[in-house]
Amino acid sequence: MTDASQTEGSYCYRHPDRQSFVLCQRCGRTICGECQTPAAVGFHCPECMKEARASMPRVKPRVVTAFSRSSNAPVVTYSIIALCALVWVAQLLSGGAVTQALLYFPPWTATEPWRLITSAFVHSTSPFHILFNMWALWLFGSMLERMLGRWRFLALYLLSALGGSVAVLWLSPLTPVVGASGAVFGLFGAFFMIQRRLGGNSIQLIIVIGLNLAIGFIVPNISWQGHVGGLLVGIAVAWVFVLTRSPRKRNAQLLGLGAILAVLVALAVLGDITLISRVLG
Repeated sequence: MTDASQTEGSYCYRHPDRQSFVLCQRCGRTICGECQTPAAVGFHCPECMKEARASMPRVKPRVVTAFSRSSNAPVVTYSIIALCALVWVAQLLSGGAVTQALLYFPPWTATEPWRLITSAFVHSTSPFHILFNMWALWLFGSMLERMLGRWRFLALYLLSALGGSVAVLWLSPLTPVVGASGAVFGLFGAFFMIQRRLGGNSIQLIIVIGLNLAIGFIVPNISWQGHVGGLLVGIAVAWVFVLTRSPRKRNAQLLGLGAILAVLVALAVLGDITLISRVLG
């Protein structure tokens, strides 16, 4: 038997023909299964849900793309890889004209100084050269860009490329060079410095750097000078980043990067003067 007092009024307020024993947690009205919306505690009726949605603050949905500041995608790394790939295709299609326009040849330093940087975006026509450099850039660049941030990573890459060219100017002044190897070795050096400062095990990285340096000395037509120059500059740039990790040291960080750039420019100018005097003398 059922107590009539318990069933009286136990019908959905929106569907009077449907008996229910579930009450809206907010207004207390009886609601059937069709009208029930699960809430944090109990169920809500359609009217209470509508009122709750109306009272919620309207927030414009935020669209996050790879180029958004909040995105963690290594955009600079991907952009450099894409640029190098496009330049390499242009090199093949132009019959060497693009290579000739962008490579670095130390005697041209005074008249065409931009080649100190542009040479890091051109490669030999052999696919193995660009594939190895882009693979290393993707592997180490992705990690470093996420650790350092985009503009710091770009500064590291460009300064390392410049360091590689300056080393060629001083150590092999009559050798034309192309390739991102100097910049890539800068990434090796930076990763080594950061890993050491954070207490990580660097044995495997030291082996990788050592093997790649050895290849430059053994295999012909590889500029070990650019590798060494990029490696040293990468270590120096990372050292500045490590010492100025605090946001309060931002000015000191910029000063440190500016000092490295000033030293490289001074070495380029002095190296060019020395080369010219050697040729004329």
